[in-house]
Amino acid sequence: MLRSYLQTELLEAGADEAGRGCYAGPVFAAAVALPADFYHPLLNDSKQVIEEHREILREIIEESAIAWAVACVDNEAIDQLNILKASFRAMHIAIAQLQTKPGLLLIDGNRFTPYPGIRHHCVVKGDGIYASIAAASILAKTHRDAYMRQLHKEFPHYGWERNKGYGTAEHRLAIEQFGLCRYHRKSYQIDPRAVTLFDGIPDSEDVEEEGG
Repeated sequence: MLRSYLQTELLEAGADEAGRGCYAGPVFAAAVALPADFYHPLLNDSKQVIEEHREILREIIEESAIAWAVACVDNEAIDQLNILKASFRAMHIAIAQLQTKPGLLLIDGNRFTPYPGIRHHCVVKGDGIYASIAAASILAKTHRDAYMRQLHKEFPHYGWERNKGYGTAEHRLAIEQFGLCRYHRKSYQIDPRAVTLFDGIPDSEDVEEEGG
C-alpha cells in the first residue's frame, strides 16, 4: 500500500516526470498535493498501471487533489539543456503553477535542483512508495500520452499514437525509413542508418514499449 505522507506538519506535493527515455516529443512533469486521507486501489507507479486505469485515475486525481499542475519542456530545450535538467525545469514549472503552495516536495529519483522557498526530499522509486508521487506520475504520463497522440496526427508514420515516442521497434524502423523530424531529440544521436542507442539515452527503465 502506498504511503499517504512523509510527515504531517507541512502540506506535501509529489513531483514526477514522464518521457525521459523517449526519442521524440517533450518531457512532461506533474506536481500533486493530495488530501492526507486520499486512497484509491488502482493508484500506483504509472508504469505499473494499464492505460485504461491511468485515464480513470487522471480524472479522480484532478478532481480530488488539493492542488495539481502539469508542465512540459519541448525537445529543442531538451537538446539544449540535457534531459535531466529539462526534467527538473518541467517540475519547477509545474510546482510554480500549483494554486496552493506546499511546504515540502517529494521528488521521484535521487537528485533534484532545489525549488526556491520549498524544502524537498528525494525518494528513489518514490512513485511506488508515496501516493502523491504516484499521482504525479499518472498525470505526467496521461497528459504526455494525450500530447503525443496529437503529434501523431502530424507525423503518423512514426506510430506515436501507439508508442508515444519511445524507442520501440516500430519507431526505430520508421526512423530508418523516413529519418528524423522536428520533434525528435537530436542530442540523443539516433542514427537513422544504424538505428542504435547511444549514451545520450537515459536509464533503460525509462524506455518503455508500446502501451507503457
